[in-house]
This record gives sequence, structure tokens and C-alpha cells, in this order.
Amino acid sequence: MGGTGANPDMLPREVLPGVYACADAAELARVAARRFVDWAWQSIAKDGNFSVALSGGSTPRDLYRLLASPEFRAQVDWPRLHLFWGDERAVPPESSESNYGMARRELLLRVPIPPSNVHRMEAEDPNIGRAAHNYEATLRQFLPLDDRGFPRFHLILLGLGPDGHTASLFPGSKLLRETSRWVSTPLVPKLGTRRMTLTLPVLEAARRVVFLVAGAEKAFILHEVLCERRDPPLPAQMVKPREGERLFLVDEAAAVKISSSQSRPIREGKS
Repeated sequence: MGGTGANPDMLPREVLPGVYACADAAELARVAARRFVDWAWQSIAKDGNFSVALSGGSTPRDLYRLLASPEFRAQVDWPRLHLFWGDERAVPPESSESNYGMARRELLLRVPIPPSNVHRMEAEDPNIGRAAHNYEATLRQFLPLDDRGFPRFHLILLGLGPDGHTASLFPGSKLLRETSRWVSTPLVPKLGTRRMTLTLPVLEAARRVVFLVAGAEKAFILHEVLCERRDPPLPAQMVKPREGERLFLVDEAAAVKISSSQSRPIREGKS
């Protein structure tokens, strides 16, 4: 399926169940944008709104730029969207490191979404614990709860770190055992700083979780996440929506190690 001549209504080839490989990063962004539009209309038709937790990183940036382009901007009922974030660094919103700041520059300033529908994590607050508590209150205000009492997003976008982390859930973190909190502020030891993140039970409550993974540097860890049994499992392996769908949209460079006939998906658990 080619990057410029692809049918936008079709998913690219499925290399493993729920794992779709696009020709390159540009096609990945286009496929993700097409799906975003479709999912928005489906959710708005059913529930009257579309709630999304955004991710940071270069691959989502390409998606946000495309959604803000004339081709896609008019296809979304922006006043019916509510945008949140899966995690955030402890930096002000104008920082180049801010996930919110990136989305604001690439998307929010270019589309007619009401400011009241944009719910950023205020992780730069010196009292980041208080900010996490406030964000949990925001989730409670705008999102329905699942049968376990966790907020249920229509869509959560996630990335994949080279160590298998996703959002700000890192390998070895005690936060991976969290069973009650919705938002937490883990210390990232190798960085010596705290971040704010949605917890694993919130990710698992989503109707749809989509990992966006691009680049040859992600090939090894993508293979590990999808095809290897780890004990303990990597954070990205633990994200399995209880009653929803998990998809991986990847490019061919990232998929190279799982495209061979020798690769097999992990069979245990729901995917």
C-alpha cells in the first residue's frame, strides 16, 4: 500500500492480529488521521461527543499536523471533541518538551475546538500531587465510568519507548501495580524528575487504545512487546483494554522484525 496512492478508507497490511504496517511514517499519519475522523463520527453519533487522550512524540506530531490540514480539518466536528493527555512532563506549556505545547502548536491553534474542551495536565505545578488530584477531578467531570469505576475514553493514543515504556509508565515502576488511582506522578529515576500520567487501569478502561510506532530504532522493542514473553511484562505489554480494542499502527521500518514468518504474537491474555 503506497504512501501517496493509498486508499484512505483501507487499513494497510495486517502483520499480526491488530498490528497494521504502513509503508512509511507519512502513510502511518494518514491512516491514523482517517481512522481518527471515522472514530470521531461514530462516537459523536452514539454518545454526542468524542473523548481522546493525546500522546507526545514525533509520530503523533505528524498526525496532529495532518488533522489540522485543510484536507482533514473540515471533516471533524471539533466542538464535540474533548481532548486530554495521557502523560506530561513537569515543564511549562510553552516549553519545547511539553506534550500539550506540541499539540497546541501543531493542532489546537489551527482547528476550531473550544478552549473549554481542551483539558491539559498542569504538571508544571510545584505541587504536582495536587495537580494530579485536580486532573482526576476533571476526568470525573467529563468522562463516563466503566463498571469498575474508572473513566472511559473513546480513544487513547500511545507511543512506545525504547525500553518498553508507554505514557509515563516505566519498567520496574511500582505504579504498574496501581489499582485505584486514575492519575499519578511517578519519579523517573534516570531523568531525576517527576511526570504526570494516566494509570494502567485507566488505559485498560478505554474503548480503544492505539499505539503509534515509527522508525527503525523501534523495531527491536516492538518485536519484544508483541512477540516475546517477559517476566515481569513490559509496561506496553500490560496495556490490554478490558472491553475495548487495542491497535498498533506502525511503519515498515518499525515492523521489520515482526514481518518475518518466524514471528508469532504472544497468545496469553486479551489483545
